[in-house]
Amino acid sequence: MKKLTDIKISGVSLPLYLAFVVVLCLTIAMGKLPLNMLGITFMLVVLGHLFYFIGEKLPFWNTYLGGGSVFTLLAAAILAATGLVPKDIVSATSDFMSDWGFLDFYIAALICGSILGMNRNLLVKASAKFIPVSLVTMVIGFFVTGAVGALLGQGFGHSVMYISFAQMAGGMGAGIVPLSKIYAAGLHTDAGSILSQLAPATTLGNIFAIIGGIILARGFAKTKYNGNGVLIPVNKEDLEKAKVNLDATKIGVGLMFAFMLFLVGVILNAFIPKVHSYAFMIILVFILKATNTVPKALEETVVMFNQVVMTNLTHAVLAGIGLAMIDLSSLAQAMTWQFVLLSLTSVVSMGLASWILGRALGMYPVETAIGAGMINNSMGGTGNIAVLSAADRMEMIAFAQMANRLGGAIVLILGGILIQFFG
Repeated sequence: MKKLTDIKISGVSLPLYLAFVVVLCLTIAMGKLPLNMLGITFMLVVLGHLFYFIGEKLPFWNTYLGGGSVFTLLAAAILAATGLVPKDIVSATSDFMSDWGFLDFYIAALICGSILGMNRNLLVKASAKFIPVSLVTMVIGFFVTGAVGALLGQGFGHSVMYISFAQMAGGMGAGIVPLSKIYAAGLHTDAGSILSQLAPATTLGNIFAIIGGIILARGFAKTKYNGNGVLIPVNKEDLEKAKVNLDATKIGVGLMFAFMLFLVGVILNAFIPKVHSYAFMIILVFILKATNTVPKALEETVVMFNQVVMTNLTHAVLAGIGLAMIDLSSLAQAMTWQFVLLSLTSVVSMGLASWILGRALGMYPVETAIGAGMINNSMGGTGNIAVLSAADRMEMIAFAQMANRLGGAIVLILGGILIQFFG
C-alpha cells in the first residue's frame, strides 16, 4: 500500500494537498476568502486539481463518463447549486473568469502556443479543409434540428431560433447575450426573458458535446479514424516537436508576446466590433505562422508559456466554468423530453455530418466530428476547453476557436434576419 506522501495530486503530496483544502474550507466558512485574484485563483486551482484527480480515479466514471474533466465541471456546478460555495464567491468567480480576464489570459496562451507550436504545413493544409466542413455542418445542423422540431410539434422556427442558434452562437458573452438583444430588438420585448430561454440550450448542448467527444475519442481510439488530435494524415517528422527546456525569462517573453497579439485583436475589434477579438488574434497568429514571420526562438518562448499555463491552470478553468457558468437549476427547469431530444439532435447531426464530410476530404473523422461538428454546440471558449479537455484533444483549440467564432458571428447576423420571420 502506498504511503500518503507517495500519493500525488498534480505533483503535490496528499498530506500537503489536504492542508490546502482545509485552509480553503476554513477561509470560506469564516467568510474571509479574499474576493480578488489571490483568493479566487487559489480556490479554483485547489478545487480543479482535486476534482480532476478524483474523476480520473473513479471506476466506470473515468472510462465512460468523461473522467476528470467532466467530474470537475459537475462537482463545481453542484457546489454552486447547493450553496456550499456562497453566492458572493460564485459571483466573484464569474467576474474573475470574464470581467477580470482570467479566460482571456488562458485562451491567449492556449491559442498562440497551439498555433505557433504547430507544424506550418499541417496548419495550412488542415485549415483549408476544416473551415468549409465546419460551416457546412452548421447549415446541416440548423435544418435537421428544425425538421425534428416540426415533427415533435415544437415548430421549425422555435427549434432553430431557440435551440439550434442558441447552441451554435458561440457561447454566453459573445454568443447568446448579444443574440438575445438582437431577438429583443426584432420582437420589441425584454432581452432578459429571451436570454433565460436561450441559456439552457447552450448549457445542455455543451454537455452533450462533451459526452459525444468522449464517446468518439474512447470508442475509436484504436481505429484508422482516430488522428490522436491531428486533423489530417501527415508525416511523422511533421508531428515531432522539439523538446523545449523551460526558462523563467523566456516564459516571460512568451507571455508578453502572446498578450501583445491578443491586444492587437482587441484594437482590430474596436474598428470591426462584429468580429470577436479572439477571431482577429487567431487570424493574426495564423498569418504569422503561415508566413514564417516569427523567429523560431520567439516561437519557443510562447510554447513555453503555453505549457506552463496548460499544466497549471486547465483544471482551474474547468472548475471556474462549473462554478460560475453552468446553472443546474435553470437547466433542470427547462428539461422537457422534447427540449433534450432537440438539443441532442443538433449535436448528433453536426457530429455525423462533419464525420462524413471530413472523411470524404481525407481528414480524420474523429477529430473532424469533435472539432468541426459537435464542439460548435459549446459555450464558446470555455466550452471548447471543456470538450477538448474531456476528449484529450487540447491541441485542436485553435481550430475549435476559429470555427466557433466564425460560426457564431454568422449566427448573430442570421438571427437578426430570421427573427423577423420566425419570431
